[in-house]
Amino acid sequence: MAAETTQVTFLTQEAYDRLAAELAELSSVGREEIAKKIESAREEGDLKENGGYHAAKDEQGKQEARIRTLTQLLRDATVSEAPTSHGVVESGTVITATVAGGEEVFLLGNREIAADSDVDVYSEQSPLGSAILGMKIGESTTYAAPNGKEISVTILKVETYTG
Repeated sequence: MAAETTQVTFLTQEAYDRLAAELAELSSVGREEIAKKIESAREEGDLKENGGYHAAKDEQGKQEARIRTLTQLLRDATVSEAPTSHGVVESGTVITATVAGGEEVFLLGNREIAADSDVDVYSEQSPLGSAILGMKIGESTTYAAPNGKEISVTILKVETYTG
């Protein structure tokens, strides 16, 4: 049996606080609201044909999944300022790279860090993220896309994420 590995995620203090507030809201008021919707729909009668009941139960399932995701993310997070760029690709840095011949700018890390930003985000565990983690400006590599195609990447710039 394989050992379970815990994935530590970098979060800024701002992102951590925002997610903790969302979790608190969903765990208290959110659960109460869903319970009221389910109870109200239940009072309408036959549950087999009750669209409101089924919609509320579906919403409850999605909300509970988000609560589980946030709980794990916050429990396993490393909270700090974004790392100061020193030319090496690491979690929490903004990368400018030539990917498959085109220039892309993206944040390497968890999408929750940049929730209020338009910047693209790639996880450190994604094929691209894992291929470039630890690389320096000017270095090149290739990685296998999910479709099996080899994609070339050259690191052009590594910057400190400023939100």
